[in-house]
Amino acid sequence: MLRKPRDFKNRVVVVTGAAGGMGLAFARRFARAGAKVALLDLKTEALQAAAEVLAAEGPETLALACDVADPRSTIAAIEAVLDHWGHIDVLINNAGISARAAFADTQLSVFHKVMAVNFFGPLYGTKAALAALRRRRGLVITISSLAGFSPLYGRTAYAASKHALHGLFDSLRSELRGSGVEILLVCPGFTATGIGSAALDGDGTITRHPQTTAGTPATPEQVAEQVYQAARNHRRLLILTPIGHLTRIIQKLSPRIYEWLMVRAMGRELER
Repeated sequence: MLRKPRDFKNRVVVVTGAAGGMGLAFARRFARAGAKVALLDLKTEALQAAAEVLAAEGPETLALACDVADPRSTIAAIEAVLDHWGHIDVLINNAGISARAAFADTQLSVFHKVMAVNFFGPLYGTKAALAALRRRRGLVITISSLAGFSPLYGRTAYAASKHALHGLFDSLRSELRGSGVEILLVCPGFTATGIGSAALDGDGTITRHPQTTAGTPATPEQVAEQVYQAARNHRRLLILTPIGHLTRIIQKLSPRIYEWLMVRAMGRELER
């Protein structure tokens, strides 16, 4: 059955990790469609600068300092949005961090930190906003990764957090069936943001290992446009690159071949 595309005019869209990169690109794209946008981020100076850029382009904008790894901070931010506008139509769980180190060299604290931001952050935000989203038959967009459905060499903490997102949101989608609330999981390929250069090393410092990429990285604006179109058209899963689709197919058909190809391509990365 054909469904009418979603209309975001005058809808309230909440974006985490909105001070730059993909988060700001999402905010600007939905704002161009007429949405009111709440920008949430831990980096207060960058957040304010992003809010000023967005406000100068015309949309109603609200900037809120928020640490998505802290449930109290996240709940307070969601409540502030509801106090300001009275409702929430779209929640974009975008905030995230990366980690790049061999499992044996990665401290437990790094696993905890990556899970706190990448998994518990979306969980806290969605839990806090769910009642409001139910009232508006809203939409949750969660930014995952190709690592959400495929192993990734030297990224055990990162891949674990993204696999967990799929378990959470695919299961939540089944619970929300019939409620009108939709879930969109997004799996970008390599994107030209700062997340790779700010990845954590095994000891929690910024990694010294260079990042291997496959193909030309997409721009945040390219990703934002595809996510916006997927949101309009009621998509459940968005894989953004041909390499991503191929990765999923190979991983499903032959995990051994996928593992061999991945190690061959990325196995030297942690030795550089």
